Amino acid sequence: MNSSINDATPQQNPLKQAVFLHTGWRSAGTWVWSRLRELERATGFYEPLSNVLAELSLADVAASRPTLTSGHPPLSTPYFDEYRPFLRENARGVAGYDRRFSLDRFGRAPDAQFPALHTYLRNLCERTAEQRRVPVFKFCRSGGRLPWLRQAFADAMHVGVLRNPASQFASGWLLRQQWSNPFFVAAPFRVLGLNQSDPLVKEVLGLCGASLPPLMASMPDDAYAMACEQYARTVEGENAYRAFVALWMLCALRMGEGVDLLIDMDRLGQSREYAASLRAGFDAQCGLAPDFTSARDLVEETRRGAARMKGIDGGAMRVVHSAALKFLKAQGGIDASFVEAVREKMVLANELTEAWR
Repeated sequence: MNSSINDATPQQNPLKQAVFLHTGWRSAGTWVWSRLRELERATGFYEPLSNVLAELSLADVAASRPTLTSGHPPLSTPYFDEYRPFLRENARGVAGYDRRFSLDRFGRAPDAQFPALHTYLRNLCERTAEQRRVPVFKFCRSGGRLPWLRQAFADAMHVGVLRNPASQFASGWLLRQQWSNPFFVAAPFRVLGLNQSDPLVKEVLGLCGASLPPLMASMPDDAYAMACEQYARTVEGENAYRAFVALWMLCALRMGEGVDLLIDMDRLGQSREYAASLRAGFDAQCGLAPDFTSARDLVEETRRGAARMKGIDGGAMRVVHSAALKFLKAQGGIDASFVEAVREKMVLANELTEAWR
């Protein structure tokens, strides 16, 4: 699970110069990022691959705050405040950002856009380092590209944030159900659909039995994204969950191939000792010591909300969890302790989905 970097002595291993948080939508990654962002030496970049950055202006920054339905923690400054130096008066778009960065990829080799993505992120890192601060990036679109980023940014601490798929999916599904917000239900369809020609993606889609909105020949990415959002408004719940687990497992696979630290969000809300160990892990590797002791028990919250999960036969989801786990076990190069962590997530997901109807 962890790279050999964790076994190096301080003399052999100088502190990491940046933190890359590889998270998923509704994984509580924003909360983790907020704990680091509040530290004096940290500069927190929120969603550096988000398509929102293509149209962001200085006038927009102040309004980029959590909504009542986001579930995000209160923030002392707007989400995108740290991008101000990379924005120009009377212009839109963060310097160096390209819309194509917003789509995750799962291939082994970097794609044609990766050199530009590397340059963009490196510029954010270098400008922050000039201020003698540590850049902390919170990603939701980096899971498939994690190995590319890890190789390109070997001087950064790469952190995986893992939450059980039932809780993570339920968080987004209830937003659609209660507030007519389909974004988080649509996101897996969009990412999987635009990557469905990739052999690995195709394999996981088949194992999970997920059906996607049709992708027409020469259909622009933005048009397909809109089609997925419409699809997500009425999609059958079990198919939405199958697609979600497929994306979850693809990102878990890349995480299992190597991160410097793994954050188990289900455990974090239940153990102050674990919170303290994570703080020590960050301190040892990058010199930042975030306080995670205020983490909520997200597993218990999922249990309490089970009665609100409508339109999904949770018992039928066991076969999806089993298929996804078998896929991970069949892959090479994954640390046994990480496979066990994912197995525990699937056992927990079986328990939590059992109460869905």
